[in-house]
Amino acid sequence: MMVSDTIAAISTPPGEGAIALVRVSGENAIQIADKIFCGKELPSRFVSHVQHLGEIFSAEKQLIDQVMLSVHRAPASYTGEDLVEISCHGGTLVSAKVLEACLRAGARAARPGEFTERAFLNGKMDLTQAEAVIDLIRARTDLALRSATEQLEGRLGDQIRKLRDESIALLAHINASIDFPEEDIAPDEGERLRARLDSIREEIAALLATADQGRVLREGVRVVIYGATNAGKSSLLNRLLGYERVIVSDTHGTTRDAIEETVNLAGVPIRLLDTAGLRASGSELEREGIARTEKSLQLADLRLHIADRNAPRPEHFNSRKRSEFNGGSSDPNEIVVLNKSDLPENNDWKDFQALRISCLTGEGLPNLQTEILARIRQQNLRPESAVAINTRHRDCLRRALESCDRARAALREGLSPEYVAVDLDQALRALGEVIGLTDVEQILDSVFSQFCIGK
Repeated sequence: MMVSDTIAAISTPPGEGAIALVRVSGENAIQIADKIFCGKELPSRFVSHVQHLGEIFSAEKQLIDQVMLSVHRAPASYTGEDLVEISCHGGTLVSAKVLEACLRAGARAARPGEFTERAFLNGKMDLTQAEAVIDLIRARTDLALRSATEQLEGRLGDQIRKLRDESIALLAHINASIDFPEEDIAPDEGERLRARLDSIREEIAALLATADQGRVLREGVRVVIYGATNAGKSSLLNRLLGYERVIVSDTHGTTRDAIEETVNLAGVPIRLLDTAGLRASGSELEREGIARTEKSLQLADLRLHIADRNAPRPEHFNSRKRSEFNGGSSDPNEIVVLNKSDLPENNDWKDFQALRISCLTGEGLPNLQTEILARIRQQNLRPESAVAINTRHRDCLRRALESCDRARAALREGLSPEYVAVDLDQALRALGEVIGLTDVEQILDSVFSQFCIGK
């Protein structure tokens, strides 16, 4: 599979719709369009970026569909290659037939993300911008959308390039003093050299600090709702979502597996997990659900421990230390919620510090939402900045920072400039991996395999 191949794919989601888009990219894209398209003139004569009405025919000269076709000539296209876009009717069969016509005319089926991969390989975008494309598609909040848009515009890439330029200038000066000793080129020494290196380190550390924000933007804050059976966990999930996602019943143990949904809370994506109720059970299926609940609790960013205030207080509440703040819990990652405030409160809960709500009437829900956001801020999970790195960026930047730390240690110990140069070179390579300026074939495979086919 060479870059010189001509590829084709359906770029719109599967299923029925008004329009489906079929893309063809590569050196033979326009010739393939000439073979299958019939209109007033051949696509090879089209002005770039202008749509034309015509018909698509199969290899057997059978009419498939009436379409709009446009030619985007290299390098002014998404991929940087000759690109043809065919807008056909959005039926599953008709779009598949149009794609089949392209394949039989000489194209091959594109791999996931291959169009964007070609855009990267042809210099239309750096690797951070390519990754921003999928972030843009998956964005679930305004802030996630803004982050992806700014990354697509090159904001993160620009910061990485600036860091590389500073590292290159520092490394070049040190290497010159090593390679040309007769020229009396003295490397920056002492505090001056450390100051330049520290400036690079601080900028890398600042980007690394956005890793949690990036996780929240892309994945959401994991909030697990747990408690005894029939306390109102599923009712709370439905209330926070604003619609009936889970069937609610008075029967104990109806939720057997974790149910996950995402809600946008003041711009923060919240991944809500409704879990199986905690109780001793003879049912093997229910015990498995409870085991999954316990596993979910270990992975949670925030836990909502819900209890029925109309019922006696369970023993495990009495054995735990409580503070007057934090919703009745001494754990900053947990909020205790007493449900059914529309019913009389059992005396066991008198003076118990917790948030009181009613999933039936909605009473107390705004206070709970406010408290959830407050806890997220306490954990520095709320994404305040639109620039936020992903897991791959974090790994590269962590290695770059470690290399800078080793270079600084070499300076402090008075080692020869060669040791400093080796560590700086490793930092430079790690920074280059972020934007794809080094030989990183494995990284490319990992990044673009996440894309859908046709993007």
